[in-house]
Amino acid sequence: MRPYTARWFFVLSLYWFATAFKWTLVLFVLLPARVAELVPAAEKASKLGLLFGLGAVMATLGPPLFGYLSDRFPSRRGRRLPYLKAGALLTALALVLMAYAPSYGVLFLGYLLLQLADDLATGPYAALIPDLVPPAHRGSASGWMGALQAAAQIAAGLAGFLASSLVLLFLLAALLNLAAAGITLRYIEEPENPAPRSEGFLESLRLPWRDPDFRWVYFTRFLVMLGQYLVQTYLQYYLADVVRVFSAFGRVVAAQAYQAVGLLVLLISLGGALASVPAGRLSDRVGRKPLIYASGVALSLLLLPVLLLPRYDLLLTLSLLFGVGYGIYAAVDWALAADVMRRPEAHGTEMGVWQTAIVLPQIAAGLAGRGVDALNRVAFPLGYHAVFALAALAFLAGTLLVARVRGVR
Repeated sequence: MRPYTARWFFVLSLYWFATAFKWTLVLFVLLPARVAELVPAAEKASKLGLLFGLGAVMATLGPPLFGYLSDRFPSRRGRRLPYLKAGALLTALALVLMAYAPSYGVLFLGYLLLQLADDLATGPYAALIPDLVPPAHRGSASGWMGALQAAAQIAAGLAGFLASSLVLLFLLAALLNLAAAGITLRYIEEPENPAPRSEGFLESLRLPWRDPDFRWVYFTRFLVMLGQYLVQTYLQYYLADVVRVFSAFGRVVAAQAYQAVGLLVLLISLGGALASVPAGRLSDRVGRKPLIYASGVALSLLLLPVLLLPRYDLLLTLSLLFGVGYGIYAAVDWALAADVMRRPEAHGTEMGVWQTAIVLPQIAAGLAGRGVDALNRVAFPLGYHAVFALAALAFLAGTLLVARVRGVR
């Protein structure tokens, strides 16, 4: 297959589609439902929280570790693809185990295996864009990746709405995972392994931080993801407590807050899917920074009407625009990260470290919950206003501070 064509970019990022499809279903539909089936009602929140917490810890440690190991993997098939193959097989096994788990203990083991398998596959897989794509095409590659992830979220939402059983959804995610991995393994070829460096794991984790460009790219990504998780975590409660009526064009379009959130998520994903590929291509021509600046300012400004005019019909429009803004950012920022990683022999480790900037903000956003409750008790809905204002500031700072990255335009 000829590289740097639309078809090649599609195949290169196809496993990201399967991964996003899987996690959207598991985190929002399948895992909460299976926990509720297997534990007493009074324990379901704490049991689910335990799984989420352990998964977040593993997602922080796993990608750098497996990225480091793949940097040093001696194989004629390449450094990354053997890990993708093994991780995809284990992922399918874990999903089947979770589907038929007879107890919470077995579900617990299945979920840990799923997280381990995902880290095993995606830690090294994340290095394929900096490995295989030259800087002049990385925006296009990143755009395709973002578009496929957003499309997967839409597909997962529709599958969750239409499917007749949880087992069917687990099996669908497993089959899609195997199919996507198989296509990528069939058509993507890796070059000969460069000579690995000799430093140990801990030293390898420290090396990227010596580069100020890497530090700024990491910090700005952390801030933007913090803004996203602050909005995502508390949006359903905001809808239930403040918006309350979910109507548009004179009709009620959702009866419950979780349904209202689902519709907003679909619109955000649609906006992201539409914007990602054009934004990535444009960044290859005009540079990464102008598009990141524009998207960050847009994301910040779009949150202001949410605070001032809590109406669901307005939120529907804002969600589509928010998705476009975030799709632009996500497409371009991945290319920006690849651009500042200048050691080809260590792309796996460095991309694994950078991916922790996506996981750690989720933990920080969860810690904000007590502040939201406390401020709401002082003057309702002050807590919601505060957390969304903080998200707007995080979006703005996380994009404007990209100016401190010197080695990329």
